Amino acid sequence: MRRRILRAILLAVLVTGFALGIPLGYSALQVVEDVTRKDLSTRARQIATILDDQLARGAKIDLNEVQLVPPGGELVVRMPGEADRRLGPALVAEDTLTERQPIVRQGEVLLTIPDANLRRDQLEMAGLVMLLVVLSMGIGTAVATVTARRLADPLRHVANRAARLGAGDFRPDRRRYEVPELDRLAEALDTSASALAELMQRERELIGDVSHQLRSRLTAMRLRLEALAMHPEEATSSEATAALEQVDHLVTVLEELLAAAHRARSVGAEPVDLAVELPAIAAEWREPLRKDGRALRIRVTSGLLARATPSRLREAVGVLLDNARMHGDGTVTISAKHGDGMVTVEITDGGAGVPDELVAHVFDRGVSGSGSTGVGLALARALVEADGGRLDLSSTRRATFVIFLPVPRADDVLGLPWPAETPR
Repeated sequence: MRRRILRAILLAVLVTGFALGIPLGYSALQVVEDVTRKDLSTRARQIATILDDQLARGAKIDLNEVQLVPPGGELVVRMPGEADRRLGPALVAEDTLTERQPIVRQGEVLLTIPDANLRRDQLEMAGLVMLLVVLSMGIGTAVATVTARRLADPLRHVANRAARLGAGDFRPDRRRYEVPELDRLAEALDTSASALAELMQRERELIGDVSHQLRSRLTAMRLRLEALAMHPEEATSSEATAALEQVDHLVTVLEELLAAAHRARSVGAEPVDLAVELPAIAAEWREPLRKDGRALRIRVTSGLLARATPSRLREAVGVLLDNARMHGDGTVTISAKHGDGMVTVEITDGGAGVPDELVAHVFDRGVSGSGSTGVGLALARALVEADGGRLDLSSTRRATFVIFLPVPRADDVLGLPWPAETPR
């Protein structure tokens, strides 16, 4: 994009340079010629005046009194019935510029200069015009480069923002570019991010509610049918057994549908080496915490793998670190280890913890204890759950958030080194 913008602006500068440079150069050449001719004509008139004054006094024409002949020029005075009087070197008529001026007694003054003088002045003026055009184009190129960067960087950032949105990062980005069209696009992306986050949360809640209700009803139905299957009448017992088989089949179908929905949400998940990913995430937050006089520590087992989407994990951990920076205190610690069939990532800080009245609603959208938007934790939970994980608040006094991530499947890590078990 930046290259296209730069190329378009440079093309406009080049066309403008030629469109202005050619007429300007031609005009400059004409001006030089006009000025030269005017100067030559003025000198010829002044010489004629001097000679007229000599003749008026009855004196003979004396060209030695004439000091107005240009360097390298030739002065010729013609009088009827007299030989031509000359001052200066003889010049070839084909390569000269001549001005004529009449004097008394039907005489004539011819002042001639070499054409090379005019061409030299025109060449100098053309060089000056060319220098100005090149300088203007250089300035235009610099302006084009700055303008292209000023336009391309925001476009690149908007493209990255859209890519993060597609990857499941629904956090609003308050950066604006002072370009009305791009600012409106950024506002639209933020609005879309909020709408998608709410849609994902409602979808997750709906799936959870539906699956819970169906499981509850199917369990109740199964209990009733199991009681009927023990009925002494063979017909009743047989029908109840057949119904139990249908219930079992329905339960299997329900589990498959839920598993398919889960796989669809976590389609971008892959084995992630937390020993590599978590330090990279932490590196982005060390400096902001250091400015607040706080430290960031990380403890993770070498080669610890979890199944997650890297961008979602990065954003979710980033939300928790930002939450610890804004609302917590003391040293922030990131630790990762194997859990009960899951991989856990804990983010802890040394602050006062989460107020009791917020504990039950800390992950609700719009809930905040210090006047913030209350969007971050809700989005972090949505990002983790989109990959089949879970985000919980495990301790309120020293605020500890735990991310539970699935262990990669065997086919996911085929060809990858499997990490050693972490000591419990």
